[in-house]
Amino acid sequence: MGEQQPKRVKKHICLGILAHVDAGKTTLSESMLYTGGNIRKLGRVDHQDAFLDTYELERERGITIFSKQAVISWKDLDITLLDTPGHVDFSAEMERTLQVLNYAILVISGADGVQGHTMTLWRLLKQYRIPVFLFINKMDQEGTDRESILKELKKRLSDGCVDFTSLDDLGSADDAWLENLAVCDEDMLEEYLETGGAAPSTVIRAVAGRKVFPCYFGSALRLEGVEGLMEGLRRFTVCADYPEEFGAKVYKIARDEQGSRLTYLKVTGGVLRVKDVLPGMEEKVNQIRIYSGAKYEAVQEVAAGGVCAVTGLGTTYPGQGIGAERATDMFVLEPVLTYQIQLPQGCDVHKMLKNLRQLEEEEPQLHIVWEEQLGEIHAQLMGEVQIEILKSIIRERFGVDVEFGTGNIVYKETIEFPVEGVGHFEPLRHYAEVHLLLEPGERGTGLQFAAECSEDILDRNWQRLILTHLEEKEHKGVLTGAPVTDMKITLITGRAHLKHTEGGDFRQATYRAVRQGLKKAKSILLEPWYEFRLEVPQSCIGRAMADIQRMQGRFEHPGTEGELSILTGTAPVSEMRGYQTELLSYTGGQGRMFCSLKGYEACHNADEVIEAAAYDSESDPDNPTGSVFCAHGAGFIVKWDQVEEYMHVESGWKSDTEVNDPVNVSRENRSVSRIELTQEELDAIYRKTPDPVRKKWNTSPVTIRAKEKGAPDPKWEERQNEKQKQEEYLLVDGYNIIFAWDELKELAEVNIEGARDKLMDILCNYQGYKKCTLILVFDAYKVEGNPGEVIKYHNIYVVYTKEAETADQYIEKTVRKMGRKYAVTVATSDALEQVIILGQGAQRLSAAGLKEEVELMLQEIRREFLGRGPEERNYLFDYLSKELSDEMEAVRLGDRTKE
Repeated sequence: MGEQQPKRVKKHICLGILAHVDAGKTTLSESMLYTGGNIRKLGRVDHQDAFLDTYELERERGITIFSKQAVISWKDLDITLLDTPGHVDFSAEMERTLQVLNYAILVISGADGVQGHTMTLWRLLKQYRIPVFLFINKMDQEGTDRESILKELKKRLSDGCVDFTSLDDLGSADDAWLENLAVCDEDMLEEYLETGGAAPSTVIRAVAGRKVFPCYFGSALRLEGVEGLMEGLRRFTVCADYPEEFGAKVYKIARDEQGSRLTYLKVTGGVLRVKDVLPGMEEKVNQIRIYSGAKYEAVQEVAAGGVCAVTGLGTTYPGQGIGAERATDMFVLEPVLTYQIQLPQGCDVHKMLKNLRQLEEEEPQLHIVWEEQLGEIHAQLMGEVQIEILKSIIRERFGVDVEFGTGNIVYKETIEFPVEGVGHFEPLRHYAEVHLLLEPGERGTGLQFAAECSEDILDRNWQRLILTHLEEKEHKGVLTGAPVTDMKITLITGRAHLKHTEGGDFRQATYRAVRQGLKKAKSILLEPWYEFRLEVPQSCIGRAMADIQRMQGRFEHPGTEGELSILTGTAPVSEMRGYQTELLSYTGGQGRMFCSLKGYEACHNADEVIEAAAYDSESDPDNPTGSVFCAHGAGFIVKWDQVEEYMHVESGWKSDTEVNDPVNVSRENRSVSRIELTQEELDAIYRKTPDPVRKKWNTSPVTIRAKEKGAPDPKWEERQNEKQKQEEYLLVDGYNIIFAWDELKELAEVNIEGARDKLMDILCNYQGYKKCTLILVFDAYKVEGNPGEVIKYHNIYVVYTKEAETADQYIEKTVRKMGRKYAVTVATSDALEQVIILGQGAQRLSAAGLKEEVELMLQEIRREFLGRGPEERNYLFDYLSKELSDEMEAVRLGDRTKE
């Protein structure tokens, strides 16, 4: 028996197909599947039977909405094919797919040439460094000319575009073709000059290095040129090298027909197996699916380079890096219009918001936002087609018919100069201070975060927590409340307390530091700009130029192509909306406009937009600009422009302005207004700090001066008397108190109802002594369909909140209504809740403070009532002198004998 030959391992690549809408992208995918023998029947988009159009709306409209996966085999090449949406409105879905591609095919219609969206795709492929093959489709149509199209490709895309259509073998290629190929890359040119040819390995490296872009001309519908394209993919691609350490990149979230959550990912290192617990996550892989069209094969493992869908993961998101793989920080394409989602009458807003959050998992660019003050749900969308599709999906999945309001421009904000932001959060028994350096970044870079703080000053764990809080939130600007962007935020210093700092304290301090810095900075309002290309008859070029100037746009010197004049430039999206219709009107239907999003630039009418927004940055309860400090046992708010006078940590950052400005220098020298505390001093303060609403139980009158310095306020006592006459209310956060009192917490672990009943009885006794109106609030928001309930229990009121309303929300709502009219106290140890109710005019009482009051109340009751006998009696010893009393006691004890 002869020696057995080793089995040849197939090469595998992950290949994406991209195109402008109607270029024939899905048709090419269908033809490749058919040519590779993976499907027996060649489907067509217009016949609504394409293999990869698995969604009913895609078949109806003839467009791709969601990216699809298919598996193709061609000789010794295995291809995981990812078909992406071509319509501009779904370009975000396309961009997410780019994260996992080894190569891409860019499909161009021979009849239409390079479109505006084609240029956007080309820039994205360059940014993601993806090697590209081009397929020029529909060459069977009249008027298509290969030479002119190739010339346009070289001019508008790259000189590296080379026609590979007729290439059978590199060794037999003519000199003119080889010369055109060689000039694309220095190494290839040097090889050509030395040998007169080009080795396949050299061409493979040039293609992988994006120096050469093989072009294939044909007709996907007629299967012309498709086999040549697939052969080119087999010969001029190379399989990537992957590390042994496990890594994966998530690029899509979806749900199957049964509603199971699917995480689409590419394994970028190691092996993924069923039942694996993914690194950095506490979730386990239940099933691994390899999809091809609507069908899938369940497998036990996927090696590096493989693309699959996984069930069992509930917290993944597009762009996430797992294991050794890094996350994608931000995407290039994003919506520039925001719409109000209008719900039908009687629709449950909270339930619908939850459903829309589910859609946001699948399409993160929706940016579903609940506008509390307006009571509206807003979403960011690309355009009208996406709106129609989204309405259909919501109707099909959730059974609700929604409408969308008029679209508004999505603005953003940034800063012009570096500035330091300080945030301090110190309600009673909490402590955190954060100093951040905010620096402007280049346009389009988004937000970047870093830490340049010594671990001797702030522990590494606290620093990581601060960076996490910076990344977890979309920070609002102070001009219009728009998201901030193009900025680097660096942690430069901070302080924690050994005993009283919790993670949530740094969240508050971090948020406030960002906002305080923005208030100090010179902010710039940004708006989205289009990059456009206008093709108009030469007689209309003057009108087109005047229109662009009127729209505050900019353009290059106009050129000509045949009988048409070409105008390229940039203009604000807000001004160009609807211009397509105007263009068609004045050009008699001969004008064409191609637009792609260029990015964000300074707003051309910032003052007008800011005035219309009417945003008050200091009245935004969810994004405070000031800080919270503590003095005399109570927290108090310090406005943003006074925070530096109270801050505990001296900043090491000095701007150029501060160094050269004598006013700022003199301010720094005024150390009397700066509070500098050591850790020992902080500990001493907390040891001596009483509860903020601890009651004085003695009955003697207490005189309190209105001010420590200066003349007393004559009206102060009058105001205090008026307040004492007000009706008193005490709101108690039930479960917060239960889990803060040890005896109730122990009981709750055995029987939560017993703990509730015991607290109710305790508070009944307490109310009888205090004579106030006592409202005990329990969370019941997790009970589906719960309408809420208020019951009278003896002499107190017990409230069970309705569905989707927490006890905190109920208390805040009640305090807002009653805080200015009545004397309201809230009993809770929730620090954030305490700060909020203080701002609404109520007093706060911690769980420990309430317990102490209850115990003092019981002592007072025992002293006044239980200590007395059944009737008043006179005792001899009560009226004797001390000397006589002592002598009588000695006689009673037998220490002295009667003489």
